Amino acid sequence: MTSYSKIILSAFVVAFASQQLCAQNDIKDNDFNPVNTGVTTLSITPDARGSGMGNLGAATDPDINSQFWNPSKYAFAYSSGGLSLSYTPWLRKIVNDIFLADLSGYWKLGDGDNQALSASLRYFSLGEVTTRPGSGSGNTPVQTLNPYEFAIDFGYSRKLSEKFSMGVVLRYILSDLSYTDEMSGETNTAANAFSVDLSGYYVTYPMVGRNECQFSWGFDISNIGTKVSYDHGANYAFLPTNLRLGTQFMFPLADYNTLAIGLDLNKLLVPTMPRQKDFDMDSIEGQIEYEEAKEKWENMSPITGIFKSFSDAPGGFAEELKEINVSVGAEYAYNQQFFARMGYNYENAMKGGRSYFAFGAGFSLNVVRLDASYMLATAQSSPLDQTLRFTLSFDMDGLRDLMGKRRR
Repeated sequence: MTSYSKIILSAFVVAFASQQLCAQNDIKDNDFNPVNTGVTTLSITPDARGSGMGNLGAATDPDINSQFWNPSKYAFAYSSGGLSLSYTPWLRKIVNDIFLADLSGYWKLGDGDNQALSASLRYFSLGEVTTRPGSGSGNTPVQTLNPYEFAIDFGYSRKLSEKFSMGVVLRYILSDLSYTDEMSGETNTAANAFSVDLSGYYVTYPMVGRNECQFSWGFDISNIGTKVSYDHGANYAFLPTNLRLGTQFMFPLADYNTLAIGLDLNKLLVPTMPRQKDFDMDSIEGQIEYEEAKEKWENMSPITGIFKSFSDAPGGFAEELKEINVSVGAEYAYNQQFFARMGYNYENAMKGGRSYFAFGAGFSLNVVRLDASYMLATAQSSPLDQTLRFTLSFDMDGLRDLMGKRRR
């Protein structure tokens, strides 16, 4: 394995794929078959509100961080604009220098508040990696690298009716794991990609007894885009294209008290990579079939891969169902100032086993809102256990009102 390959492997194991190791120990190797993608950090939840409900957000009430969950919700946002900053120390049980930072915001357009512009910037630091020369060289450090992944996107959402909106997001992605092997002279550059998100959001207000409730549903297809390559096009990886479907029901408990219950379903729209264990590698025919399947997978376009992802699992439809992640969660709100949240995220052990309970809380004033969440993994050996997230948000209407009062 080249030094660069070691960098790639160690970076992704620490950053994301290590979450799957706990599940791999609980099931047979022949059954463990996660969907593999590049730039896996794009799938990590950036904000504390959504993570506090077990990774829920396709149909929740619009907030400043809707860009990640469902950007079409911005068209129904209550405020004319907002800005938020989120921070997640990642895999702190293993290392202390990996983190995810996210900056998100939106601004409503026009007098009718029927449309909005939005943007987000996320930066994932993979910490510091020190490379060393081969044996016999004294094991002296020769390079200190700081690999990272970066994404910036811009979105537009618009109401198509009083109850339904749609949105689109354009994204640029940079995965900088570049490295030069001092011994072989092998040079690898950063990987670049472009992607698009498409989303929709529907909300209505049914009467249940004497109470007006809120029912909503939404969808978001994220990261529809180009492949990424870390070795000058010799090998390509799919982006983590994801389909998110969700619904939420909110109802009043008493004056100033509400409770919202939601459900999200997620499925990666990425074709399954062929495995040698699924072919008869002891025969020439089996080897030829494997090489043909591998070549077909490598040359498959991202759009073809989206449709292929619904029917290509080795275990058939039963395995396709196992690729669906389920999130259920609830949010209690008092006077839209104090919030308490909890949720559960389930992923089949065959596809990674990243299952955990989540808890969260938030406090809001006219201008500032602070949210925090805590993750408790179902497996004690999971690197995800005890993950914390923090989000600080600023409401532009509240800030404008505050500035107006000071001027008077």
